[in-house]
Amino acid sequence: MGEVVTEEKAQKGAKKRPKKHPGRIDMTPMVDLMCLLLTFFILTAAFSKPKIMTITMPEKDDNTVPPKIDARRTLNILLTDSDRVYYYVGAIEPGKPQPQFVRSNFSKDGIRKVLLLKNKDLFTKITEYNESRVKGKIHVSDAAADEHIKSLKKDDNVGPIILIKADESAKYKDIVSIVDEMAITNIASYAIVDLSSVEKTLLKAQPR
Repeated sequence: MGEVVTEEKAQKGAKKRPKKHPGRIDMTPMVDLMCLLLTFFILTAAFSKPKIMTITMPEKDDNTVPPKIDARRTLNILLTDSDRVYYYVGAIEPGKPQPQFVRSNFSKDGIRKVLLLKNKDLFTKITEYNESRVKGKIHVSDAAADEHIKSLKKDDNVGPIILIKADESAKYKDIVSIVDEMAITNIASYAIVDLSSVEKTLLKAQPR
């Protein structure tokens, strides 16, 4: 690609000396190669695909009678705008004092700490089981371990029942974050449900 032109010129009575000219690099092949490489990468690049999380929701049937939930085990988590998280224990019943909403957040000392306190027994059982596998005290396959943890969750009848409720202004990422907290704290029973009209009113009345 490089080209250097030299010329020798004889002078009378003098010794011939080569005359040097500045070198010139022809960049044309390099530009062609760059164009070919750019075209190759454009045609072969795998464009990123949007990642979505599938949430399977039950079909709405007005004739279906909702199952009765033990109010003492029920923990309601309410999500709204500006990443605000509130929770209260129990259920709102007509004629009885309304529950106090407690504000929380997604930090380690926030709603996760509340969930760990409520689910301490089951969380401890699963943690000790996983640690026994790591230390080699228990030798089972991953599939068998998953089945054992599922059975522990299925047999749990004292842990909290979490009802996740979000209004129209809640962000999708907050719903994903709270579902992640369910997995982190090994919650056995949780569901995403609608806010009641009373809860919507109380939520709007909360200070920002």
